[in-house]
Parts: sequence; structure tokens; C-alpha cells
Amino acid sequence: MFTIASRRILNAGTHSCANNGLSSFISLRCMSSLPSTMKAAVVREVGDAHALKVENDFPTPQIKPGQVIVKNQYAGINFIDTYHRKGLYPRDLPFVGGQEGGGIVAAVSDEAAAEGIKVGDPVAYSVFGTYAQYTAVPASKLLPVPEGVGLDVATSCVVQGLTAHYLTTSAHADLIKPGEWCLIHGVGGGTCQWAAQMAKLRGFKVIGTCSKGKADIAKTLGCDELIVLNEVEGASYEDYESVDIVARVMEVTEGKGCKAVIDGIGKSTVDISINSLAHRGIFVSFGNASGGK
Repeated sequence: MFTIASRRILNAGTHSCANNGLSSFISLRCMSSLPSTMKAAVVREVGDAHALKVENDFPTPQIKPGQVIVKNQYAGINFIDTYHRKGLYPRDLPFVGGQEGGGIVAAVSDEAAAEGIKVGDPVAYSVFGTYAQYTAVPASKLLPVPEGVGLDVATSCVVQGLTAHYLTTSAHADLIKPGEWCLIHGVGGGTCQWAAQMAKLRGFKVIGTCSKGKADIAKTLGCDELIVLNEVEGASYEDYESVDIVARVMEVTEGKGCKAVIDGIGKSTVDISINSLAHRGIFVSFGNASGGK
């Protein structure tokens, strides 16, 4: 059971729901048990996986107007998190890792309360700083989790699911129509497992690529054609030179090619993707898992 307490904050140091950046009073509704520090996975210097370190006394975020504080139950782990940790996508240091979370609303600002958000609401969201017990989230970023949907499932939908949704519904600018071919690389991975299934729901015919190690997963997605690749020796990712993908695509499509290619791989697949396109097809590049061109 969650306790709701309404109060005005005079001294930012007297309660964990305070906001140091405001001179005026802020009326807050919050769980009485909100601590001043929390456990979080923090990056203080960019680098390999060892750069991400768990700290037990990282400051609990201070709530700002229009925000809520979420007590996290789940944090999504996504490939893009490694870009932040390595410094490929620079961020101010130090920072808490992650950008996908789900949990229970622990505190609300007046603005969030006016939108009907309450302490105890189950929510999922995508903002920076989710590898932590608590995250400050703008109310506009919250996704209410309906009854009957687990927080683990809801959290897993946010980054990968919504990315796959825009890739298959709008990023292709309607240059592909139902019944036409779509090539999706890496359908054994998170985002493109979603994308392959969403593309099928939209009526596209799907050619997927995957590694042998993920073939069992990929075979459950409903692809019309699955191109299974060897793995790079000593690694778990695909060797895109192990199969002539362009030749196979042209064979499957009877020489026409694909009206859309969805590619999150990057350097290893960019030429394959472009050469697999049909006349007036569209190449949608959304990642660089193998590096930039």
C-alpha cells in the first residue's frame, strides 16, 4: 500500500521530494518513504562495460514542475545504451545509464496531478537515467500500463516496440504497399523481431536475415523468407559475407528487389541494402551495430 502525502516544501534539504531549483513553494504528492539516495548504475568515465558501476548512494532525482518520480521495477537494456556508455553518443558526465523503464509513480507535481496522474499508478516510459531505483519523468512521457499487462512486458515495448512501429508505419513514407517485399536485417534481435511481425501485420511480404544462433527465434516471426547467416568466428553476430544476400533477395522477388529495406546493422549491410532495393524503393537506416560506413 502506498501512502500519499501532500505538503509544501520550504527547505530543499528537508525531504527527498524537494526541488533545489525553485524559490517558490511547490505542492507535491509523494510516497512518504522516498529516500534521499538510491542505488544506480552510473557512468563517470566513458569506456567498456567496466565503466558502468553500481553506486549505492547516488542522489535520488529531485522532482520538477510537470514531472513525476517513478519507483522503477524494471529497466530495459538496449543496444543504444552501449553507445552512451562508450561515448559514441556523448552525454554529460556523470550519468545514470538506461533510457527505458517501468514502475510505480512515487511522487507527482501539481501539473502532473492536474493531468490525473496519481501516486501508485503503474507506468512505462523512455527517458535517460533508468538504471536506478528512481527516475524523474516528465508527465508527458508516461505511458499508463493497463490492467492485465505486466510491467515487464510494458517496459520491453517502449524503446524497441515504438522504434519498430515507426519503422514499419511511417519511416518508409508509404513507398511500400501491402503485398510488396520488405527486407529486414537482424530479425533475431530485439527491435527487428518486433519489426518483422509488424510488417506482416501491415500486409508486407518480409525477407529477414539472422544468424544461425538466432534462427529458432526468427523462424517464429512469420517471415516469408528467412536468410540464415553464419556467425563471425568467435562471435555471436552475423557474417554478412557468408551468403550472397542480394542474389537471394533478387531470386525471391523475381528480380524486382524490395520496396523497403530496414537496416539497423550499418557498415556490414549498407551496400547489401542499397543493392537489394527495387525501383523507387526506400532504404531506412536506423542504427550502426557493426559500425558506421
